[in-house]
Amino acid sequence: MKKAILSLAAAALIAGPSMAQDAWSLDKSHSGLQFNVTHMMLSEVSGTFNDFDIVAASSKADHSDLVVTFTAKTASVNTNNEKRDGHLKSDDFFNSEAYPDMVFKSSSVKVLKDGKMIVMGDLTIRDKTKPVSIAVVNNGTIKDPYGMTRTAFKATATINRFDYDLKWNSLMEGGGAVVGKDIVVNFNGEFVRKK
Repeated sequence: MKKAILSLAAAALIAGPSMAQDAWSLDKSHSGLQFNVTHMMLSEVSGTFNDFDIVAASSKADHSDLVVTFTAKTASVNTNNEKRDGHLKSDDFFNSEAYPDMVFKSSSVKVLKDGKMIVMGDLTIRDKTKPVSIAVVNNGTIKDPYGMTRTAFKATATINRFDYDLKWNSLMEGGGAVVGKDIVVNFNGEFVRKK
């Protein structure tokens, strides 16, 4: 009996590392988070969040077991216009003082082909949580000149800002909103496998 228990323990130790997911660290200097929104039904205004991070883990080559938690600081919003940025941080939009974090937590991954996948999860802004589907493309995995393993993802999602109480709106004379309801979010991220 004792021998059987020892054998099971040894098997668990051998199997353990292969079952564990690899942690991936975001290379912030080669990553970015951008958004676009329609202005006066004519053009698009772009912005970024300068302070963000991702905790990511996966061990499979196709990243079908990918688990991510993404956090962005709403006060880091930047549209290259100080007055507009101040408005975005106010209660009309993010209310950054009361709700400093915008958080996405993945729940499942559907692998397609050619590196494409759909990552499902919950996005929370201003304490409003809604399910979101994100189109993701994995650009592959390489060994860099310093012996580190790197991978990169491009991700795109469209969200309705009214779902998250980003409520400010002004109607134009001929109809239509000054600021569109749909926000297109684009993320480019490069990751290094932690040793």
